[in-house]
Amino acid sequence: MGRGAAASLRPEPAMQNRIFFPQDALDQWIVDERIDVVGTELTVRGAGRRYRLAEALLVVREVTGAGDPHELLGRVKSKAFLEELGAELFERSMVLGDYAYDVIPGWLAVPGVSRASTPDDGKTDEELLTRHLLQATT
Repeated sequence: MGRGAAASLRPEPAMQNRIFFPQDALDQWIVDERIDVVGTELTVRGAGRRYRLAEALLVVREVTGAGDPHELLGRVKSKAFLEELGAELFERSMVLGDYAYDVIPGWLAVPGVSRASTPDDGKTDEELLTRHLLQATT
């Protein structure tokens, strides 16, 4: 068996869950005292979940009708990545070369320290976070 064959048998590292938080939602959760944000760490009050944050954008629409050669539509990308591509950002708009996009500004969150004080109930971070943060709306 060659080196390439052995390498292909190794398991790939598990992908880390990532969650996009729109800025508007984060602002409301802060006002409602549901979360705390210190530096680049978000903590969900009461649930003890912590997330590392990076500024990001959800690309929702290409507005010139010229297509999407960068394959960004429907994707969340870090602000740093988009700026490296040469994107110019203006609140809820982004220009990348000859293309213009509508975007939703926010934050990309990666789970950090899990809730040590609460027993594991088999739920994913996304399920627990959704349930906790949306309780007040039901």
